[in-house]
Amino acid sequence: MSSPPPLYLLDTGVLLVLVRGQAIGKHIERTYGLSRLPQRPLASVVSKAEIRSLAQRNGWGDAKRAVLENLLANVVIVDINTDDVINAYVEIDSFSHQLAGGARTMGKNDLWIAATARVTKARLLTTDTDFDHLDNAMITRDYIDPNGSYPP
Repeated sequence: MSSPPPLYLLDTGVLLVLVRGQAIGKHIERTYGLSRLPQRPLASVVSKAEIRSLAQRNGWGDAKRAVLENLLANVVIVDINTDDVINAYVEIDSFSHQLAGGARTMGKNDLWIAATARVTKARLLTTDTDFDHLDNAMITRDYIDPNGSYPP
């Protein structure tokens, strides 16, 4: 009997490359089969806010915004206003500060995203190396190099 496919949480960078539809987005779909999974991928409400803000700041047109809204409609948005997520945030922030004598800090949005991954037990798909120190300690994450070379 094979194990079920993992549940994925998409960080803001992954949402961005999926909206852009470039080779890296196609690589993510080929590798993880997000559109074919029995469970829809997750995204933190923080990522939803970040990517909509990015769209606004960069003046995305109607077509690109429609792609974004379609993508957001096909993921499960996870709220952060729960005691479990807040407690995970505190735990991850403390863990990060303890590494290297307190020199390791994370952006607050990344902390919320990591806390969401921890609570949902989802595998974080990210284009951000700021989660590296948490891999296999607090969360499980797959790093996707945004500067990598991916076949079309």
